[in-house]
Amino acid sequence: MALDSLRGDREFRKVRSHGVAVRDPLFTLRVTEYRPRHGETWRPRAIIGLVVSKKTLRRAVDRNRARRRVREALRTLPGGLPACRAILLPNPAVLTVPFSELQAALTRALSRAPGRAKRGGQGGNGPQGGRQGGGGNAAGPRPVPASMPPQDPATDGPR
Repeated sequence: MALDSLRGDREFRKVRSHGVAVRDPLFTLRVTEYRPRHGETWRPRAIIGLVVSKKTLRRAVDRNRARRRVREALRTLPGGLPACRAILLPNPAVLTVPFSELQAALTRALSRAPGRAKRGGQGGNGPQGGRQGGGGNAAGPRPVPASMPPQDPATDGPR
């Protein structure tokens, strides 16, 4: 699968606000699901932004080397990349760890990211359009706990 870069502050902000963080000793990965950019056709691919701050690695040589190592590890992952948008923040250990371990850590992190598992038998025909979790009262009224007596709607008190 193709590897593209996040472009612009807006895309980074969207991933930061909607993404889920997956932490590893070598890096932090913030992942969201793939959605095409405005006016773009649906082409599922990995869009990843690499952020290496001066606070993490002081020297520019080290920051560039960390970017190159991580980019190459992502490009040559054995299973390929899932369709997603992500921000990857490498730690200094990325420079010293063997390349195969870096690839294994990336594979583990991408597999732990939410939304990567197959959803068996859901198909989007449920009452919430295939979404899990709450929100609104799309699933109907909430059940009343057993400890509370039933209410009379006419008097708004117990029966």
